Amino acid sequence: MPGPDSGRRQHYLNREESFMYDREVRFRLEETRNNALIEFGEKGVMHFSSRRCTLLAISRSAAVLGILTQFRLPKSFYLDIPDARITKIGCVLMRVNGNNTVNVRFLRLVTPKEMNRVFAYSTHPRHKDVGLSIRD
Repeated sequence: MPGPDSGRRQHYLNREESFMYDREVRFRLEETRNNALIEFGEKGVMHFSSRRCTLLAISRSAAVLGILTQFRLPKSFYLDIPDARITKIGCVLMRVNGNNTVNVRFLRLVTPKEMNRVFAYSTHPRHKDVGLSIRD
């Protein structure tokens, strides 16, 4: 009886796995509501565009973004969260949803200090009592 992979040729890359996307610990998404910017290059290196979006949920390795207008989003871009003073988080587009939201993965883990800053400046009711430390 043929298996599910019988139609594919055996190749050494079929067995390869990525540490970041296959074996990494999945962090739980926490709801938040922050203003953010998506920045990406258009037409090669000559033109750099930015679009406003809303950060709806975040974890240390992923996020859910709400986009107000429909436009073609590239596979990789930068995410800026200006209120929390977090700039240039590299992102990879994972999924585009029908309700004007996109799922993205970060190219580096967000530190707990940065997560606390995101929650401190969030307008979500769950984070109304989160404050910043003097040392931050």
